[in-house]
Amino acid sequence: MPFQDKMHVQLVQGRARDPAGLREAADRWYRELAPGSRGWLGTTAGVTEDGEFIWLVRFKSTRAAHRNEKRRAQREWWESTSALLDGEPTVHDCSDVEPFGAGGSDAAEFVQMIQTRVRDREALRPFWTDEEGRAMAEARPDTIGGLFIVHPDGGCTIAVYFTTEEDARDGERRPMPPDLKAWRDDEMSHYVDEPTFYDLRNPWLYSPP
Repeated sequence: MPFQDKMHVQLVQGRARDPAGLREAADRWYRELAPGSRGWLGTTAGVTEDGEFIWLVRFKSTRAAHRNEKRRAQREWWESTSALLDGEPTVHDCSDVEPFGAGGSDAAEFVQMIQTRVRDREALRPFWTDEEGRAMAEARPDTIGGLFIVHPDGGCTIAVYFTTEEDARDGERRPMPPDLKAWRDDEMSHYVDEPTFYDLRNPWLYSPP
């Protein structure tokens, strides 16, 4: 099957053995490897308060993502970086990605990753349109944008980029307009599991200059 020129996300999760070392590794990737990574759009990473490491990298296409991972420097970097984790990390290589709002944004001061499993992928497509994104932005101006990412195994990650955590919590407490709440409830019916939330209160955000 030929590669399509559509955003691709590589998502890595694991338990952080050395959070400070992981931050240094992320900074080193940006300094040394990013300049040669063609098609790289940006990276969101960080460690939650309970020690979950998340590394989410956006590429222009699947071709660009696979080209990057074949580089010797990338393999060497990952070998040293993965040693900073406890055990084997979980890796999702995702070609089914729907940006909403501004997508991944370096302007965010708070990023929340929401994970669950998809019951019916096709039924979810109408919920991630530009029109629905605008409706959510009007109701929740604290939301800059984000990514709806479907994993190959049927799981999914919704990465939401907020102005600040304080704004996000205030937005959560405000009641939704009835039509938007009905839309959200309908969307949630197409997931299998109760969602798990990962809060990056100090996200590491990188993008091309």
